[in-house]
Amino acid sequence: MTAESSHAESTDRVWQRIRSEAGEILAREPLLAETINSAVLCHQSLEAALANRLALKLDSSEFGADSLRRIAAEAHAADKAIGMAARADIIAVFDRDPACNSFIQPLMYFKGFQAMQCYRVGHWHWQQGRRDIAYHIQMRASEVFGVDIHPCAVLGQGILIDHAHSIVIGETSVIGDNVSMLHSVTLGGTGKEGGDRHPKVAEGVLLGAGAIVLGNIEVGKCSRVAAGSVVLHDVPDCKTVAGVPARIVGEAGCDQPSETMDQYFHPSA
Repeated sequence: MTAESSHAESTDRVWQRIRSEAGEILAREPLLAETINSAVLCHQSLEAALANRLALKLDSSEFGADSLRRIAAEAHAADKAIGMAARADIIAVFDRDPACNSFIQPLMYFKGFQAMQCYRVGHWHWQQGRRDIAYHIQMRASEVFGVDIHPCAVLGQGILIDHAHSIVIGETSVIGDNVSMLHSVTLGGTGKEGGDRHPKVAEGVLLGAGAIVLGNIEVGKCSRVAAGSVVLHDVPDCKTVAGVPARIVGEAGCDQPSETMDQYFHPSA
C-alpha cells in the first residue's frame, strides 16, 4: 500500500466504519469469517469491495466474476464520483431506513443499494460507448435483484431504494440527489415513441410504494408521490400528490420528505 492510498483509507470514515463493523461480525459470528474476509477485510478500499461484490452477485456462465471485477474496477478507477456516490448512498440508507443499523448492511445484504452500484458501473461504461457491457450489467442486475435501471438514465447520489422489488427506471429518466423510493416504483414512458420520454425527478423527492410516473414530466423538488399513485402530469415543488390519476392533495409536509420518509398525509385543519 502506498503512502497516498494509506492516507486515503485513514480519512475514509465510511470505509473505516464498514471495516470496524466487519470485525464485530467476526466476533459474533465466526461461521461468517470467510464471507466477511472476502467481502470486506481483504480489500484496501470501498471501491475494491464494491467491485468484488458486483462481480460475485452478477457472476454467470456467460460472463464470469473475474471479468466483471475488472470492468467494475476500471469504472471506479476512472471516475472517483462513483465511489463518492456509493458512500452517499450508504449514508442515505443508514439515515432513512429504520431496518438498517450499520454501514456494512447495505454492502452485504441490501439489494437496492447493490443494484444502484451496478447501475453506476454500467452507466459509466455506457458513457464510454461500451453499450453491450452496460446492457449486460443491466440485464444481470435485473435478473438478480429485480431492479431494472437503464444504464443511460442519470441518477444522483444519496439514493435510497427501500426493499427494491420490481423497480423500473427508463432510459431517459433523470433522478436528482437525495431521492427515496420504495418497492414497485416505475419511471416509464407512455407509448412506443422514442426520444426524451421518461420522468425527471428532482432532489429530495419521496416516491411511495407502487408509485408510477409516466412520460417526460417533472416531479418537483421535495415533493411526495403517495403509494399506488399514477402520475401523468408535472408535480410542483413541495407538494403531495395521490390517486389514479394523481392530483395535488396538499403540501409535502416538511422540507425534506425523502429524509423523513413520512408517507402519511396530514390534511390541514
